[in-house]
Amino acid sequence: MTHLTALPTFPPRAHGKMHIAAKLRDAAASVLADLHQTGSAKVLVTPARDAVEGVILNTSGGLTGGDTFSVSAEARRDARLRLTTQAAERVYRTADDSTAQVRTRLVADRGARIDWLPQETILFQNGALCRSLHVKMADDARVLIVEPVLFGRLAMGEVVTRARFADRISIDRGGEPLFRDASALNGDIATALDRPALGAGARAMALVVFAAPEAEAHLEPMRAMLPKAAGVSLVQDGLLVLRALAADGLALRRTLLPVLDRLSDDTLPRSWRL
Repeated sequence: MTHLTALPTFPPRAHGKMHIAAKLRDAAASVLADLHQTGSAKVLVTPARDAVEGVILNTSGGLTGGDTFSVSAEARRDARLRLTTQAAERVYRTADDSTAQVRTRLVADRGARIDWLPQETILFQNGALCRSLHVKMADDARVLIVEPVLFGRLAMGEVVTRARFADRISIDRGGEPLFRDASALNGDIATALDRPALGAGARAMALVVFAAPEAEAHLEPMRAMLPKAAGVSLVQDGLLVLRALAADGLALRRTLLPVLDRLSDDTLPRSWRL
């Protein structure tokens, strides 16, 4: 009699890594300089007159514990690079104590500009995400960043009572630290966000950072367009930081769209309009 021994099963893991670079050609147009992509990380370069514009896809369909995803992007001297995502990134439940890891590194050389404009990250019940973004920019470079996060989908009746979320952002300009930010939410996130001093019932949040020589010129116009649950400050010369809370993803978009239109010079990728 043959006895079959069941082999241990392991949850699937997805790993993606990509590098994209833009350069200036003939002192007029930004063109693709380098592109490497492996695993679940893919980027579609779409037509744009003023920049190299890429739409990033995670072909695994979402993130779960143990997955890794990394993006490296570079705008070389005087070039412009604009990156977004095809849709919202989903962080699904993890089958164990492992965490999804997302790493992004941006480099903007002299006179260059990078717009990092991913759509929302949605954290589901029992999801676990550790994310980091590091930016290295020249003194006269420009960088625009948005990082929107949703905790569950209210329209589907989802409540995130158990999850882990950790986020770190660092920006260095001219070789010196310019901006450091870190946040973490663990456990019953819904209850934490219900606290008046933390989220006052919000289920969506976003951070917008604009590092550019002309950042101060946008301060007062942006303050005039923001709702009460959002605020913007000139943290230091050439650095504008906005934080926003909202009841859900739709309300958050209504806050972000006019801001991003202004800071991107009305070049927000089409995927943000869908």
